[in-house]
Amino acid sequence: MIKIKTLIITILLIVSFSKNSISKEIPASFADLAEKLMPSVVNISTTTTVTTQSNPFPFQFPPGSPFEDMFKEFGAPQERKSSALGSGFIIDEKGIVITNNHVIQDAEDIIVRFNDEKEFNAKVIGADPLSDIAVLQLDTKEKFKPVKFGNSDKARIGDWVIAIGNPFGFGGTVTSGIISARNRSLGLTRYEDYIQTDASINSGNSGGPLFDMNGDVIGINTAILGRSGSIGIGFAIPSNSAKIVIDQLVEFGETKRGWLGVRIQDVTKEIAEVENLDKPRGALVASVASNSPSEKAGVKAGDIILEFDGKQIQEMKQLPAIVAKTKVGKKVNVKIWRNKKEIEKNIILGRLETSEDFKVSEKNPPLKETSIENLKITVREITKDDINSRNLPNQTSGLVITQIENDSPLNGSIEANSIIVEAQKKKIRKVNDLDQVVKQVLKSNQKTILLVIYNSQNQRRYIGIKLD
Repeated sequence: MIKIKTLIITILLIVSFSKNSISKEIPASFADLAEKLMPSVVNISTTTTVTTQSNPFPFQFPPGSPFEDMFKEFGAPQERKSSALGSGFIIDEKGIVITNNHVIQDAEDIIVRFNDEKEFNAKVIGADPLSDIAVLQLDTKEKFKPVKFGNSDKARIGDWVIAIGNPFGFGGTVTSGIISARNRSLGLTRYEDYIQTDASINSGNSGGPLFDMNGDVIGINTAILGRSGSIGIGFAIPSNSAKIVIDQLVEFGETKRGWLGVRIQDVTKEIAEVENLDKPRGALVASVASNSPSEKAGVKAGDIILEFDGKQIQEMKQLPAIVAKTKVGKKVNVKIWRNKKEIEKNIILGRLETSEDFKVSEKNPPLKETSIENLKITVREITKDDINSRNLPNQTSGLVITQIENDSPLNGSIEANSIIVEAQKKKIRKVNDLDQVVKQVLKSNQKTILLVIYNSQNQRRYIGIKLD
């Protein structure tokens, strides 16, 4: 009897396992899902006026020729219409359409077409270049079938997805694939956390939806790798990040991102070693903006932000995205590593869009130079002209690096025209100050020196260097 019961249980487990396995196999067809979603996906075409200078001569001057500028005024300016294609999707029955900002940027006319051949004019409710998202409103009182957003945080690598869009003007194109990777960064925008997919995406798919198998939008198709067309590597903005921006654009017509007012950089292995941090983690504060939320809360250059509003910061790139998603005016708790111990600060977030950007100034000519033999670099003392022209704080002191030898320990980490302002947390005013610190480090067991510099873009940075 026991054997029979055991056999029955085993059979039931096998059947249950088989059903679960079958449910995760390749779908027999995407037809029902595509048919359901197609009415909510739109094709977008835009028109822009481009002004060009016509050439009155039957030949062209070589680039850089003095005749190129001399005769260009004889060409009459001509205007022509330029068209672009993209995709989008409906999120409200009143005709609110989501697409990419680069699809509609600078457009004079926006036409939205549905697969049933209906077309409508559209206006921009709000657009955000930083996240490459735009919200449109159709000029009509008709009702439409919207789609809803899914939870992109639950999307897993290997999950099935389908993309619907308007590649190369072929509207209503459906492609399928899987999620290939998460948390991709391409350097296209300030805030990047792309979903990578091998669902075929081409020019014209931009702004279109990436659906999961429930028919929910988990991403906005935005970019492809390579210019010749799809090679199986496409990228989509996660729906959870997009929805925050979209809600603000719908409500306010603009974004309202949180702002700390700090410049940050990665915590390297050397910096973690000098700071007695258990491992490289967090975001190192390179500089603090004047009158910013961070300055008011007592955050200082050299602090390492380990946790923000209850969220641990493992990598520097995580912090800007988390801060941007946080509500302006919210009081947040920030855990900081300072002087080899953890402290806490409460910061009331400002608004990024109303903050001032840091300016980059021109480089200055070198003056009297001195060699630092142990670092194999050449330096000169900073001048008032340096401070004024590079827009540095008035009290700045330090040494400008004018040359770095190929075998210098700084080579590859620091560039010429950077300014060394601190070494081992000691202010550097004269060449001898730096020389003495370097000699002390070389006598120590650690042999790692922590430098604070202003790089050639005038950004304050912390650099950990291992000396031989």
